[in-house]
Amino acid sequence: MYKTIFIAAVVSIHITACTSSANVQKDSVPQTVDSTKGLKDYYGSYFPIGVAVSPRALKTDEASLVLQHFNSLTPENAMKMGPIHPKEFEYFWRDADSIAAFAQRHGMRFRGHTLVWHNQTPDWLFKDASGNQVSREVLLQRLKDHITTVVSRYKGKIYAWDVVNEAISDKRDEYLRPSKFLQIIGEEYIAKAFQWAHEADPQAVLFYNDYNEISPVKREKMIRLVKSLKDAGVPIHAIGLQGHWAVNEPSRGQLDSTLQRFSELGLPLQITELDISVYPKEHDARERKPEDANAAFSAEREQQQIEKYKTSFELFRKYRKHITGVTFWNISERYSWLDNFPVRGRKDYPLLFDKNLKPKKAFWKVVKW
Repeated sequence: MYKTIFIAAVVSIHITACTSSANVQKDSVPQTVDSTKGLKDYYGSYFPIGVAVSPRALKTDEASLVLQHFNSLTPENAMKMGPIHPKEFEYFWRDADSIAAFAQRHGMRFRGHTLVWHNQTPDWLFKDASGNQVSREVLLQRLKDHITTVVSRYKGKIYAWDVVNEAISDKRDEYLRPSKFLQIIGEEYIAKAFQWAHEADPQAVLFYNDYNEISPVKREKMIRLVKSLKDAGVPIHAIGLQGHWAVNEPSRGQLDSTLQRFSELGLPLQITELDISVYPKEHDARERKPEDANAAFSAEREQQQIEKYKTSFELFRKYRKHITGVTFWNISERYSWLDNFPVRGRKDYPLLFDKNLKPKKAFWKVVKW
């Protein structure tokens, strides 16, 4: 995710001017809905409901909420190359192992995220001992070693991997993102990553994962990539649509056409990183403005978010034959990566549970239909 350059400094920031989401939840639980059931129970006959977590969160009272509402886990950061493989001959397994153990202990599905990404990639990967850029052959070998080592360690524990993340460019006239992987290896790095992941765990479901999937231009580039991999016999099994949306996008028509278009590929789909910001969508990071100090979870924004969540899940249910999982990106509004993107320190409220771990009004629109 393009957002995690901000995560390292994230803490739970509460803006004084913000309306507490706890206050706007009063009397929001419909009497006809069983409040003891979790999201995973309501959607048991549709698809698994997952959540992205940190090992720290699983040691707090958020763990109980996770167990009640979710049956799939994704490590938010612990398995990205930088955190898990900080030096060439050094792996840091503790955080990823602790999440894997939690999932196993509670019989939860476990998604691996992510093997190849242009962000949170350690500098050593691209440099030799003298600090010069490595050759194509060296980078291929290092990438193979990383993928083989990580996937092999969690073989039989992880059912699916986001193998390549965000390889498509956001620029209209550019196909692939000009990452160091592309610059040094060429387009082949994508196919090789899937090949090596499949060799390490032939049973794992292998995903290509990306954001801004509702953009017709980017959507068609994603489809072009997936088709080219399939046609070449590359073991790509599914497509991950991140789902970082906002109160103003996507429209029902945009989301419907997006899900329809991807479903035509004949591969399973998952919504892998769902959240709905209460602010109009901004695609690039920016400096804080004076008006951001007055940002609040207003009644108007709350209603817009309720409608967006309601519509989104209506369409997820419509495409239930194609969607094999929906994962939220973070647990509750105690912390969201959107608290620091696109504006550092501007509190956002993009999830279904407030900072007190209580369901918001949007939750009930998701589970009652």
